[in-house]
Amino acid sequence: MGCSSSPAPARGPRRPASCGRGWSLPGFEDRLRWLSAVADVDLVQHGTESDAETIRDTAIAQPLIVGTGLVSLLALFPHPAEAFRQIGGGAGHSVGEITAAAGAGVLSAEQAMVFVRERGKGMAAASAVTPTGMSAVVGGDADEVTAAIAGHGLVAANVNGAGQVVAAGTLEQARRAARRRPAKARVIPLQVAGAFHTAHMEPAVQGLARYARAMTTHDARSRLISNRDGTVVHDGRVVLRRLVDQVSSPVRWDLCMETMRDLGVTGVIEIPPAGTLTNLVKRALPGVETLALKTPDDLEAARDLIARHGQTGGALSQSPTWRLVVAPAKGTVHVTDREAGAQVGSGETVATVATLRDSYDVVAPHGGRVVEWLVEDGDPVAPGQPIVRLHPEEVPA
Repeated sequence: MGCSSSPAPARGPRRPASCGRGWSLPGFEDRLRWLSAVADVDLVQHGTESDAETIRDTAIAQPLIVGTGLVSLLALFPHPAEAFRQIGGGAGHSVGEITAAAGAGVLSAEQAMVFVRERGKGMAAASAVTPTGMSAVVGGDADEVTAAIAGHGLVAANVNGAGQVVAAGTLEQARRAARRRPAKARVIPLQVAGAFHTAHMEPAVQGLARYARAMTTHDARSRLISNRDGTVVHDGRVVLRRLVDQVSSPVRWDLCMETMRDLGVTGVIEIPPAGTLTNLVKRALPGVETLALKTPDDLEAARDLIARHGQTGGALSQSPTWRLVVAPAKGTVHVTDREAGAQVGSGETVATVATLRDSYDVVAPHGGRVVEWLVEDGDPVAPGQPIVRLHPEEVPA
């Protein structure tokens, strides 16, 4: 089962439903006020009283999305350890990937709020340098849309699948693209502050990188599907590095959904602000049951979906995660010539996974000794499948 945290809605900012008066669950507001103190943003006020123009401010919108997502996860799983035993994997679109990382145990809630606070500030400052924006391109021939976006000097900042691509660049580039759009395609300007996930955000990346160097992480306790390329990422430091780079890199939600298919996902719950991603999943993964968690009235249905689709024990939670090295993608594994007892240095490649698109190195995030191989050379593997078990001891590189 997948669990997703959505970006701002495609047609512009709105108040996340999880902050409305309907969410009067015990402890909900107290938790949100605590995260407000961490982020130095009044999430309760902005979630219940502020108008759309106010929360269009990136420095407000991003902490609001992550904060409400984190508190909503606690409403769904009051005892978070239960989630690791039941949820097969998680993913988040754009800023929602921070929520997903915290949900997988890579970051604490407080770290996530500090990170998104600085991310929002940095992206808002970068957006003020040059007038930029984003437009959704819906429909049309995929190759023609891709060529048109590049031809106007724009970047495909979000490749969302289901016939939706978000182009980003300067406002002048966007105006030219709107006048000469591909056949059968609609171009919808988005109410966002700038060209996110493009080189225009590079100043924000530099600022976040400095903060990331001082942050501690844990390896993911469930499969975490990366925005960058749809691979499953396990090493906490790699997750954090990707969160930093993601600010100026395209979001490949289409590849994330491909990985969900490879994992055999049968049910997806989208946490607040919910609705955008479930609509994409419905079109891209027919047959997968979806639920958008918008109000407390949806909690019972969400728990029922988990009971019917959830796993009884995650492969990554059955053993300490720092002892496992996992496959990043679906493909064929080729292992290195290391027998049981062999030494592996931190950062060494222990295998490769060949897919139809590419070949990925499987890197051991920690030094150690090979306890046992869990696959044989040439075996097919699924995303997040454990490949080798290491005894966690530091080995000289």
